[in-house]
Amino acid sequence: MKKGIHPESYRLVAFRDMSNGHTFLTRSTAHSRETVTMDDGKEYPLIKLEISNTSHPFYTGKMKLVDTAGRVDKFMNRYKSHYDKKKQ
Repeated sequence: MKKGIHPESYRLVAFRDMSNGHTFLTRSTAHSRETVTMDDGKEYPLIKLEISNTSHPFYTGKMKLVDTAGRVDKFMNRYKSHYDKKKQ
């Protein structure tokens, strides 16, 4: 590894999965304006995540049903006039 390119200021940071509320601690250099008090009574910087291993379908085995047919219909209705013009 190259010397001098890696940060030296690692600290404990809380990451929270916003889809299910799971919070975990790990070391990071990420900056945050928000803080959270964990079970140990200490306050840590908080980084919010959209998805983590506790909510990702690959790890949980649960798949979300996505209404792709509804999306296609909505797209076709929105751009129907453009599509009809190209047909002529």
